[in-house]
Amino acid sequence: MFLSVFEMFKVGIGPSSSHTMGPMVAAARFLDQMRASPFHFAGLRASLHGSLAFTGIGHATDRATILGLAGFTPESYDAEKAEATLTQITETQTITVDGLAPVQFNPKTDLIFDYDTPLGGHANGMTLMATDAQGDITLRQVYYSIGGGFVMTEEELAAGKDTDEGAPVPYPFKSAAEMLEMAKASGKTIAGMKRANEESRGGADNLKSGTKRLWQVMNDCINRGLETDGILPGGLNVKRRAKGIHEALLAERGMNQSAPHTINDWMSTYAMAVNEENAAGGQVVTAPTNGAAGVMPATLRYYLDHVPGASESHIEDFLLTAAAIGGLVKFNASISGAEAGCQAEVGSAAAMSAGALCAVMGGTPEQVENAAEIALEHHLGMTCDPVRGLVQVPCIERNGLGAIKAVSAASLALRGDGTHLVPLDACIETMRQTGADMSEKYKETSLGGLAVNVPNC
Repeated sequence: MFLSVFEMFKVGIGPSSSHTMGPMVAAARFLDQMRASPFHFAGLRASLHGSLAFTGIGHATDRATILGLAGFTPESYDAEKAEATLTQITETQTITVDGLAPVQFNPKTDLIFDYDTPLGGHANGMTLMATDAQGDITLRQVYYSIGGGFVMTEEELAAGKDTDEGAPVPYPFKSAAEMLEMAKASGKTIAGMKRANEESRGGADNLKSGTKRLWQVMNDCINRGLETDGILPGGLNVKRRAKGIHEALLAERGMNQSAPHTINDWMSTYAMAVNEENAAGGQVVTAPTNGAAGVMPATLRYYLDHVPGASESHIEDFLLTAAAIGGLVKFNASISGAEAGCQAEVGSAAAMSAGALCAVMGGTPEQVENAAEIALEHHLGMTCDPVRGLVQVPCIERNGLGAIKAVSAASLALRGDGTHLVPLDACIETMRQTGADMSEKYKETSLGGLAVNVPNC
């Protein structure tokens, strides 16, 4: 099994990797399929199913789908250009993209939220269709947005294409047990094995520059969030709080009056800054998803700014260790809130962050595995019930608490020798089973939990 650090951590836009980035990526793939087709197309249609339908408005899935069909991608997203394009499409009911003739598309009638027909492969399903001049469908493709910005066609999912098919890597561990065995046999750290795998595919220079950019985007996102206040879009009138909390924390420095637990406020405000940016549609890094994007940057920023002896030279090790753990969770369970609840998003992010922090603070591979297990274990059963389908409540604060749990888990693991009762593999499998048993109304549908018990208008 191999999942690159650059697949686990993608630069994209908010508010959701599965509901915003995924549909945009799927639409871009459909355009390529149209360009390769011998048919001439006159129109486009799209239907959203399952969680994409139920929480699509709050997650901007409709906008993302339309913009994807207009040629936008998460990596190169330009907000100003996007707004102009949406206005043009609404006024002209036409989409024009490179390599294709102009096609008809009426956002009011050609984009359907289908609440009654779930698609079988995944909770996040969508169907894209191209039509001829008579309105008959001549090209149709089902896509699944499986979490973290990963997208698969119906055929790819059925054929098991979500597994790695590239050239062999030096350390192809597919479970935590195998990871620890390989670390012991090789004498390498988890980051060391992951580095060797990455370099065997993309080279050392690509790894160095790529991880540097990932942290730059993460850190820039924190800083933007700490400098911006106001009300978040979406209608809930949620006030940005990271800036105010950060200013208060800065004012308290040097006063010798802060309680020790104030460090938790620092971690929370870093995470909240990211997720407030995400909720506003800003640029974030999936870690492993947008909904959980604040946990890892907050944990790494905590390490760099607050831990004595911390070094920026350890950033790459942090990201590599986190990616190794995230890969295990993704391939053996899920990182999708629509599939397994928030335990799969913030829970996974906390496990990745805990293991990574433990590693850069000198933990052994056994302690790293223990840290990841502790963090994930204490997110088991966490539901995904966003109010009005927006990635705001409870998501923003939840990232802050996820970072606090990650740091606590790493600290506990470092106090031990790595031996513990529950293996990480067992915890990941438990998360998978819990997600399978969880009611659909608690899996990113906004049909239960806080979403129906909190007034949202």
